[in-house]
Amino acid sequence: MVDATQDAGSTAALFASFNANASTASKASTAADTQDRFLKLLVTQMKNQDPLNPMDNAQVTSQMAQLSTVTGIDQLNITLQALSDSMTSSQSLQAATMIGHGVLVPGKGLDLANGAAFGGIELAQSVDNVDVAIYNQAGALVRNMQLGAQPVGLVNWQWDGRDNSGSSVADGSYTFTLDVTRAGKKVDAAALQFGMVNSVTQGAQGVELSVGNMGGVGLSQVRQIL
Repeated sequence: MVDATQDAGSTAALFASFNANASTASKASTAADTQDRFLKLLVTQMKNQDPLNPMDNAQVTSQMAQLSTVTGIDQLNITLQALSDSMTSSQSLQAATMIGHGVLVPGKGLDLANGAAFGGIELAQSVDNVDVAIYNQAGALVRNMQLGAQPVGLVNWQWDGRDNSGSSVADGSYTFTLDVTRAGKKVDAAALQFGMVNSVTQGAQGVELSVGNMGGVGLSQVRQIL
């Protein structure tokens, strides 16, 4: 099932690449047409000029300089668009390799399965203690986990599916909150949710990943690939 989804993602990326090439070629053709029309107008103007008051060299040079400037801007725009299209297609192909892998993205959900659930924290500074509070779907506290002091960066943690009394709880969806302190004061920390990448989609907003039951997640939101 994963292989089929991955092939579909790769195919979509190839189609996107073909469309990008076609779009670039169309824009190049438009720029060439604009240049041809400009030259035709200039030649027509010179043919129909007043013999007693012809265009001087400065006027011709000025118009040719304008043509050169417009052409240069068009070519620059085409080149930048081609680079952008190429990067988008490359992102789609790279993202397709993430199918079947676990990722950490911003979120406070926990999926408990077979007595195990995973989560993460993103810390902007080292801290003295991290307290993770896990709640069931009814909002009742199930478990408190003290992770102690943690360094700056990404911190992964695992829940064994047991409540505060040591009893196993049912598999399913849970949520968690963080209480992070440094020198006795609370500090901000980003909660990260774990999920498996199921498929890759190329949309108007860029590359999106279908992660677990979270739906579409932007590629830029992925904090870690596990």
